[in-house]
Amino acid sequence: MDFSDYMRALRRNWVLIVAATLSGLLVGGGIAALTTPTYTAETQLFVAIQNSGSVQELQQGNSFGQARVQSYVKTVGSPAVLQPVIDTLGLPVTAEELAVQVKASTDLNTVLINIAVSDRSPAQASAIAQAVADSLIKVVDKLERPKTGGTSPVSLSIIKPAAAPTAPSAPNSRLSLLLGLVIGLALGVSGAVLRTRLDSRIRGEADLRLVTSHPLLGGITFDQDASKNPLLTQVAPQSPRAESFRQLRTNLQFANVSGKAKSVLVTSSLPGEGKSTTATNLAMALAQAGQTVCLVDADLRRPMVDDYLGLDRNAGLTTALIGSADINDLLQPWGEDPFYVLTSGQIPPNPSELLGSQEMKNLIERLEQAFDTVVIDAPPLLPVTDAAVLSQHVGGVVVVVGTQKLKRQDLEKALKALELVESKVLGVVLNRLPSKGPDAYSYSYYGKEDLPKAASTKTRGRAKKTKPAKSSDVVGGNPTPFDEIAYVPGSRTPTVFSGTTVDNS
Repeated sequence: MDFSDYMRALRRNWVLIVAATLSGLLVGGGIAALTTPTYTAETQLFVAIQNSGSVQELQQGNSFGQARVQSYVKTVGSPAVLQPVIDTLGLPVTAEELAVQVKASTDLNTVLINIAVSDRSPAQASAIAQAVADSLIKVVDKLERPKTGGTSPVSLSIIKPAAAPTAPSAPNSRLSLLLGLVIGLALGVSGAVLRTRLDSRIRGEADLRLVTSHPLLGGITFDQDASKNPLLTQVAPQSPRAESFRQLRTNLQFANVSGKAKSVLVTSSLPGEGKSTTATNLAMALAQAGQTVCLVDADLRRPMVDDYLGLDRNAGLTTALIGSADINDLLQPWGEDPFYVLTSGQIPPNPSELLGSQEMKNLIERLEQAFDTVVIDAPPLLPVTDAAVLSQHVGGVVVVVGTQKLKRQDLEKALKALELVESKVLGVVLNRLPSKGPDAYSYSYYGKEDLPKAASTKTRGRAKKTKPAKSSDVVGGNPTPFDEIAYVPGSRTPTVFSGTTVDNS
């Protein structure tokens, strides 16, 4: 992972990082709140050496005092000093237990002894500190007194009496909060990076590039209303969702710049990635651009196109493949654009055999001759072989990838299945991309976002009941007269003009 990958991981998992950081703050604050306050009282003693006052004796006495101070500091924690304190104050502890509360220290090259006592009670801490200082003075005087008698050459005096502290010395709330913040942030960042390394789902273009170098034809942002209003005609023309399908249409034309791929197969790796809605809306976008488009529902296992468009599925693709009806009688026009739909028909027991048959190949060739573009909605690649078989009869394949759901290894298997049959992959479409964040692939359109009244209805569009005239042979095998359909704005029924000849060779 490079720097950009780490930054992407942090942006993807910002919720985890924030949650971990806040948790660290809460833990640090909780520890500070639950910890019993401890008060520390301090006192300070000065070590003096008895001498005649000459300069030489003063220097010697100072050196002697500094050397002895270290020994006195060690003496503070001894039972000889602490036991009298316990007896005087009546403390319910032993000398060893009291030694834990008492800390003695000295500064370098000085004759000062610092004594600090910690206790839950500020008054008790002050009393113990003062008692320890008094006891140390007596013990040193006793230890340094000559055996032959006389006074001790060393005298200790208190220069800073112990006072009851007004604020607790522990816990340090600021330090606890700071440590909690740092630890929580570190855990959150580590968790984000680990989660990204272990996550094999495709979340954006960066993850897609780890699997394939096929062109990214477009990205469809996630729309919560898409499940209720999946069609392009049910959203505002200037909405990001509508613009993304127009961008997909444009990029598909560039991917097929030679124009050889008149039939486009739309499939996915697994069910539920949005291939059917992508195929339907792509066909609509092409028809809105003025192309004559035929949408074929070749998903003979779970057909959805008829449900989206509100069409009859009783007669369709399977009807034509078994020869029960002519294709001209099965095409259903939809909307005001030159857009025809061939529904799936009855679900057969042998979908793979039908889709891989010579009849299916001939049907696609006839549709390619009559329409500018043929969009075919096929089953997913991994569960069944239908799409791989059918991909050999079309000009190109578009693979829809459902982000946040599909794993990289599944996409690799799907693309290898197409590679084995030598299918031409035109590109990949990323579906359900987030509108914000590091994986966003949204479009902003210059204009009003208001939904036109004509498109604001929540009911799905219905097909025109008028069918192509049988004598026109919309899909024929040889050059035949073709009735040019002129679409009048605002009219649901096309006006038919005959006399135009279409060369299907």
